[in-house]
Amino acid sequence: MHAHSLARYNAAMRLLSLLIVTASASAFAQPVRKPAPAPAVLPKVGDDLPLAGAPDWPKPSWMYDAPSPSDAAGKVVVHWFCAPTPKAFDASCVDDLARIVTLRDAGRVYIVAYISGSARDAKKLDPIRESEGVGRGTVAYGPNVTKIMKQMGITAPTSVVVGVDGKVVAVTTSGDATQLDGRDAQVNALIGAIKEYTSSHDGPASVKAGDRFQLTFKVQLASWLAFSTKAPTEFTLSPPGGMKCDATTLRADQVKIDGHALTATVTCTASHGSYEVQGHIRFGYTSPGGAEGLGDDGATWKFDAK
Repeated sequence: MHAHSLARYNAAMRLLSLLIVTASASAFAQPVRKPAPAPAVLPKVGDDLPLAGAPDWPKPSWMYDAPSPSDAAGKVVVHWFCAPTPKAFDASCVDDLARIVTLRDAGRVYIVAYISGSARDAKKLDPIRESEGVGRGTVAYGPNVTKIMKQMGITAPTSVVVGVDGKVVAVTTSGDATQLDGRDAQVNALIGAIKEYTSSHDGPASVKAGDRFQLTFKVQLASWLAFSTKAPTEFTLSPPGGMKCDATTLRADQVKIDGHALTATVTCTASHGSYEVQGHIRFGYTSPGGAEGLGDDGATWKFDAK
């Protein structure tokens, strides 16, 4: 190849390389577009629903504080959607407002109200009512609430009832009195089912006389509570004559606590006969807000020693 031709070839190759590099750099420099957020969807029964709303809900403004997990712990949560306009919506919301306030005052209900409109609009339908409802709920308002309701297609008073386990239990989408009666009845039933703890006991129905056996008492604390280190924990057993146990009183350091479960176990022997044994337990627990509670329960074991 002649020197002149070689020079032209090299120049062409340099130009081609430059074009390739420039095109590649340009491609990498293109901004990456984020996908548009998914629209808010009205939850359905069985869904998990966080206290402050689903992750895909636009974040609203809060008239008071944001929803408080410590205040809502151990309560039925009602997410209530309403608007002061249009007039038809306004009338049915006002009617339901009185019901929501009654639920709020039941003592085991936390209200998260979503009012489409300004802070002034929200005050017209505020079920918390400032200091009257301290610790019983909060109110969302603003353009993002309007957006949430528009995306969900809400055009009438709408309630999403969430149980203490965080799952949706009921959804109502109108101001119909029969539907609202059903919602209120279901909320009250959920309140009645709330328990700070449950207990159970275990032991044999029959043992061999002289052989060792165990009697166990268990306490399952509600998920929003914790066992207290301040209040004394004590398990006592009252064995009748003919029965001997390695302990008749167990203190806090002698029972097993694993998360929300407490287990007290004693090992006994018994001579021939039929037995009925009484056990009793006392323990303390605390709520997320720091309130102290006291658990007091008992059990009876019946067995034969043969």
